[in-house]
Amino acid sequence: MEKPESVTNKVVKGLLHPVFPVLILIVFLGFASVLKYGIERQDRHQLENNLAGETQAMAVNLEREFLAHVQAIRRMARRLEANPNMTKELWREDARNYLDDFGVYQALEWIDRQFVIRWLEPLSGNEEVIGYNVAFSPERRTALEAAQANGTIDISGVIDLRQGGKGLVIYVPVHSGDENNGFIAGVFQMETLARQLLTRRVLDAFHIRISEDDALAYELNIDGEFATDYSHTVDVDLPTMNWSLTVTPSTDWVNNRKSIWPWATFTSILFMGILTSLTTLLVQILLKRNRALLKTRKELEFEIDQRKAVQQDLLRLESTDALTGLANRRFFMEDLSHTLSIADRQMRQVALVMMDLDRFQMLNDTLGHQFGDELLIKVSERLNSLSSEKVLVAYSGGDEFMICQQHVDSLDDVIHLLGQIKQCFSEPFEVQNQAHCVTATMGVAVYPQSGLDTDTLLRNADIALYRAKEQGRNTYQFYTEGMQEREVMRLELDKDLSQALANDEFVLHFQPQVDLESTRINSAEALIRWQHPRRGLLPPIEFIPLAEESGRITEIGRWVVMAACQQLARWRGTPFEHLRVAVNLSGRELDDESLVDHIQEALETHKVPPHQLEVELTEEIFIQNIEHNLNQLSRLHQLGVHLAIDDFGVGYSSLGYLRDFPVDLLKIDRSFITEVTERHDDAVITRAVINLAHNLGIRVVAEGVETMEQLAFLKDHQCDLAQGYLISRPVPAAALEKALSEGTMVTDVPADSRI
Repeated sequence: MEKPESVTNKVVKGLLHPVFPVLILIVFLGFASVLKYGIERQDRHQLENNLAGETQAMAVNLEREFLAHVQAIRRMARRLEANPNMTKELWREDARNYLDDFGVYQALEWIDRQFVIRWLEPLSGNEEVIGYNVAFSPERRTALEAAQANGTIDISGVIDLRQGGKGLVIYVPVHSGDENNGFIAGVFQMETLARQLLTRRVLDAFHIRISEDDALAYELNIDGEFATDYSHTVDVDLPTMNWSLTVTPSTDWVNNRKSIWPWATFTSILFMGILTSLTTLLVQILLKRNRALLKTRKELEFEIDQRKAVQQDLLRLESTDALTGLANRRFFMEDLSHTLSIADRQMRQVALVMMDLDRFQMLNDTLGHQFGDELLIKVSERLNSLSSEKVLVAYSGGDEFMICQQHVDSLDDVIHLLGQIKQCFSEPFEVQNQAHCVTATMGVAVYPQSGLDTDTLLRNADIALYRAKEQGRNTYQFYTEGMQEREVMRLELDKDLSQALANDEFVLHFQPQVDLESTRINSAEALIRWQHPRRGLLPPIEFIPLAEESGRITEIGRWVVMAACQQLARWRGTPFEHLRVAVNLSGRELDDESLVDHIQEALETHKVPPHQLEVELTEEIFIQNIEHNLNQLSRLHQLGVHLAIDDFGVGYSSLGYLRDFPVDLLKIDRSFITEVTERHDDAVITRAVINLAHNLGIRVVAEGVETMEQLAFLKDHQCDLAQGYLISRPVPAAALEKALSEGTMVTDVPADSRI
């Protein structure tokens, strides 16, 4: 046997079941529907009884009134029997009295023994009936002869009257048998007879069908809306006729007699069901709340014990970046503000280091965001090893990290920390089973010299970071006085740069390259300059880094290609039409899938042969995303454009790519040429590059040639081309044309000048 507590629990669970209120509502709905159905049936039965009473009353009234007319015609026949010599005028006067008294007859007639109408009243409207034989069919003749012989009345049934319309004729014989003196006949129009015998209320409220021998004989009130499912039929007891009367009530008659109780009852019970369901639902809510309160009380002690741990976890989550596990920017700024307030009281210095990963955006875009996230995690793990009571490392977002060093006694402490940070990047990072060398650039602001509050310190560290990037990355820069002013100027220049293309403010200068074998100038490098409306002519170093940061470098690169092709088109048909022009491409431009299409369009627009255009890329850009670059450069090679590698010798990668890429020219970086005649190692590297290139069938050009000694060294070691200030600075096209025409450039060197 179950325990009482167990039964109680089951009952409570049943009451708390979410379906229970719905079941209650369904039960009430079912009960209301059944009750409504029962009341509607009772209401219908009552309506049917009312209709049956109405129909029966109509039939009785029809029988009574009709028999009254039969008796009236019979009396008229008896008067003619009593006075067989009655004159026609006297008969018509008697007939008029009947017409006036009853007002229902179409006509009263005397018909002779041969069934021909002889006398008739009223004559007006019935003239053509005089002389008409009413035995117009064998059936009618048989019926009239039987009435004539037996002295019984005959009723024609509903027929088409000679006068027009549907009607009924009652024939009463005057004597019977051999003494028969014809018939007195009463002619009724059915419409007139029905409206005389039936009340106006009946005619307005019902559709009436009169059937004779189960065939429709006549119907009244056929227009209107009627409830056909409520029709009732009764037989009418009339002499010699088998009539039935079918009555169909109008919808108004039915609606006026329908009871409101079926719907009222249904609505009331359903409303009670809804109230009961809502009450049950409320009880459920109260019971559940009580159970929840009991459960809460039981769990309260456990929650109190866990609260401290939860709060600590929340604080950690609020202050920590989810990806890297380092402190987030918000926590770092709060901690920096607190650190500065302590440093102010203790008169100590604080160092803020802003750090960006070099080329991170390019790696992230090329290798995917998953690669970028994994790299950030690896970097964070190494940087986190620097964390201590004096050093806080945080992740700011993107590729930016922030490091705060407390209790700084001298700048040597900061420089030591910067060395530790650089050491974190000394080894390659293993990401997605590949080793990647990543470097970082840092900007440093020191409190109180570089700012007295967090915002100022942060802004100045960011300015120092930007200056470090301008110096070539993988380095650091301390904030110094005057940097902020230069930063403002940089921002203004960046704003002007957005309008430079639209205002056609860029121009090309050309630096020629001399062929050391023929001493001819067959090529030149196109270098962009900005003719700033206020600052004058600006070199690329002033605005190209800004263009790369803002993403405008692609538009500027397209302009350079188009302008170079335009200049080559201008030289067509002149002594300078043999020149080939080299243009520089950035890494962002090489990533552009439409690069080749744009170069082809520029060549076709200006009708320039592709071999007259040369594309230069730095070795660093060249080896990034090798698979993608190989596809782009192969398409350029197929187009016929020459390909040159700029700054060769300063890259970090294997030289194996020279075997796979369609390279036409190597440009030895100026850092090797500057002291090629003084430093043995620079001379060895330069000779090795020349030999390597020639063995691969690649021509070589040396950049930064500024002395005759450098030029002679390059010529003696079979370098193909030379470029530098010794030959010519970058000059406008017109100046280049003039110098070439006048032969004022250094294009040769004595044979005995070998170093």
